[in-house]
Amino acid sequence: MDPEKLIALIESICPTVRHRAHADRAAVSVNTAGLLALMQVLRDDPALRFDFLLTHTAIDRIDDHCFELVYILYSTVHGHNLFVSTRIERDNPVVPSVCGLWPIAEWQEREVYDLMGVLYDEHPDLRRMFLEDDWVGFPLRKDYQDDHMLELPK
Repeated sequence: MDPEKLIALIESICPTVRHRAHADRAAVSVNTAGLLALMQVLRDDPALRFDFLLTHTAIDRIDDHCFELVYILYSTVHGHNLFVSTRIERDNPVVPSVCGLWPIAEWQEREVYDLMGVLYDEHPDLRRMFLEDDWVGFPLRKDYQDDHMLELPK
């Protein structure tokens, strides 16, 4: 299915999503409250069948005081891709976990938690993945400071 038809179908099923222009793939954004319901529809609807979560990451939009969470989905049944994004506040970075829909999300969400500090409601094992348990802070945040950081040359 081409990206325009895919977006039109998703908007007809879930009117709360917004189309996002993207270079080569269909992309939508949704508010955090509607994220889990949208993801359930994207996985279960026979016309969509996004059965594979390729990746999940976060972008620190420090100037907007938020994180943008990005999920890249793929349908092995239909062969189409979709970018899904949502924004959460930096001061309260909590979002529903999608582990119940795609088990691979358990590892991807742990990585985002470890490096960005995003908390996932209902995650079965949310703990650090790369850093020591006593590490202070989240090193991929743009305002992260550490005594051992190198400075960029002037």
